[in-house]
Amino acid sequence: MREALRVRVDFRVARRGPLWQSFRMIPGYLRSRPILLVLLCVWGTASPAETIRKACLFSDRGRVQPRLCSCLQGAADRTLSAKDQRTAAGFFRDPDEAQRVRRSDRRRDEAFWERYERFGETARKACKKL
Repeated sequence: MREALRVRVDFRVARRGPLWQSFRMIPGYLRSRPILLVLLCVWGTASPAETIRKACLFSDRGRVQPRLCSCLQGAADRTLSAKDQRTAAGFFRDPDEAQRVRRSDRRRDEAFWERYERFGETARKACKKL
C-alpha cells in the first residue's frame, strides 16, 4: 500500500514537470515500476543546455576562444546548479548585473556570490592553460 501511495505522489509531481509528455508515452505497465520513476527523475536532472558555454560563445571573447567557453562550462557543471548557471550566463550579457549581485545585501545573492567565486576558482585552475 505504501508503494502505491508513493507512486501516486510521484505521478502528481511528474505531471507538473516538463517530462510529462515523455512520461505519458510510456506504457501503463511500466509506469507502475518504481525504478522507472527513479530513472525519469535522474534523466530530468541532466546538465543544463550548456548555458555558460553559449553565453560565452556569444560574447566578444568567446568568438576568439571557443575552447575556453567549453572549459568554463565544465567548471560550471561541477560547481553551479542549473539556476546559478542561468544567473551567471546573464553576466556575459550584462556585466553590471554581476556588480549589482555582488554588492547586494540579500542573503540569496550573497550565497550565490560565494558559489560563483568557487566557480571562478575552479575555472581558473581548470582553464589556465587555454
